Amino acid sequence: MSGVDTGAPKVAPPWRAPLIVLALGLAAWWAMPDQLGLLTRIAITALFVLSLDLVVGIAGLATLGHAALFGAGAYAAGIFALRAHADPLLGLAVGTGAGALLALASGAFLLRYHGFTFLMLTVAMAQIAASLAQKARDWTGGDDGLTGFTMGPLLGHFAFDLEGRTAALYALAVLVLGLYVARRVADSPFGLAVRGIHENRARMAALGTLVIPRLLAMYTLAGALAGAAGALSAQTNAIVGLDSLTFALSAEALVMLILGGAGRLHGALIGAVVFTLLHHTAASINPYHWLFVVGAALMAVVLVPPQKAWAWLRSRLGASP
Repeated sequence: MSGVDTGAPKVAPPWRAPLIVLALGLAAWWAMPDQLGLLTRIAITALFVLSLDLVVGIAGLATLGHAALFGAGAYAAGIFALRAHADPLLGLAVGTGAGALLALASGAFLLRYHGFTFLMLTVAMAQIAASLAQKARDWTGGDDGLTGFTMGPLLGHFAFDLEGRTAALYALAVLVLGLYVARRVADSPFGLAVRGIHENRARMAALGTLVIPRLLAMYTLAGALAGAAGALSAQTNAIVGLDSLTFALSAEALVMLILGGAGRLHGALIGAVVFTLLHHTAASINPYHWLFVVGAALMAVVLVPPQKAWAWLRSRLGASP
């Protein structure tokens, strides 16, 4: 029956959002050649917050230890470059695998719990990871950080230049790929089942859904993306510090996700861009009180949800002559 509206929700193609991000990123890369370092940081942060959205927004697992997965990828990529091989893509694969492996190992234990207990256990996991990184000074550099490694040319031809041209395009490409994978998974039957677990775990279990295995698979995928973000951070900054494992990093990522809106994937990107630009701008004006601006923005989002703000803006624009 052609031309009949079945009422089924329309799902955007998984490549639409990545193409938009790629176009916007390339435009920024071309228009702001003196801000490529900022663009690289935004891309890495967006990938990290995107991975958090899979855990919090899609799976409904409140966590404050997500930085452990980011730090695992960063340290793995840095150690690999220092002791094994300086190829960026190999290091990226190692960092991605480290984040996924830590998520798989820790999630097998953590996902037996939920609610406040799960939240506190994720904090404990991040603290344990930070303590281990501090004690293993011979491998991680301890409080001094992991330094002394340099990355080889990307694909054997594109060296990491001081201006950051290669690093920005590299980070942007990995972000686009990560967004495509996340969108495909979130819109798949598997992703819809995980959303169903988020809405009503008991009902999905009663329907025969394997709750823990599905959550563990989503948590592992999020760990892989967080590990990739950590690897990018290590490779583009040529240093890995203990701050990549801290509670503060996990909390900042959660704030970014709240700013952009959890559960929609593109909200993670919006939140990362807004937070990073606010941080960059406010810190350049007053490095001691930039958190006031971020706190005010967060309060505005909580008091006035983005959906209501957009509806009000559309109504005002529609009412204007």
